[in-house]
Amino acid sequence: MERRGIAIVNSDHKPTIMVTNDDGIDAPGLRSLVRVLVSTNRYTVQVCAPDSEKSAVSHSITWRHPISARPADFDGVTAYAVSGTPADCASLGVSQALFPSVPDLVISGINMGSNCGYHVVYSGTVAGAREAFFHGVPSVSISYDWVGGKSNVNDYTLAAEACLPIINAILAEIRNQTYPERCFLNIDLPTDIPNNKVNSCINILIFYSVNFH
Repeated sequence: MERRGIAIVNSDHKPTIMVTNDDGIDAPGLRSLVRVLVSTNRYTVQVCAPDSEKSAVSHSITWRHPISARPADFDGVTAYAVSGTPADCASLGVSQALFPSVPDLVISGINMGSNCGYHVVYSGTVAGAREAFFHGVPSVSISYDWVGGKSNVNDYTLAAEACLPIINAILAEIRNQTYPERCFLNIDLPTDIPNNKVNSCINILIFYSVNFH
């Protein structure tokens, strides 16, 4: 797989991060992530996300119909709301049709709900990162284990802040050309973020059942 558009070859370059998701461009998880990224003043941030919720669409793409992209209102970033799926958004966002260059990193999220185990097969959030990976662009999907009655929108800010060290480490490896070319990362954040630490794990089996009548 050929890696595309890796521009951060020296420390003077401000890396470009493109953000997408499956909850839609107005989702608090995406808005919080973008706000935290912009607040660091360390990145050029772009947004290319679905114009409405596209949860659990997996890696579906728009095939026989055109998709549209319209400018969206975001402070400090160039953003587009797209009529397609998360995979469409990732593909369009790295194509240079909307933005002048290929991003250094694509982040999909922050998703409202866990995406571990077999969830990664159904998740539009994970598909957004996977599609960027297919195009040779380093990518990460981020999900937060939202629990009704316990979680609140401020947790997305905590989740984004918790991911900053990981994002910076990834960008450092990209800059040093040591980031693995044949993988993308899926980050799942626990409900109680302040009282947990980052760890790695393997996927487990989680099965869905559908009742037909």
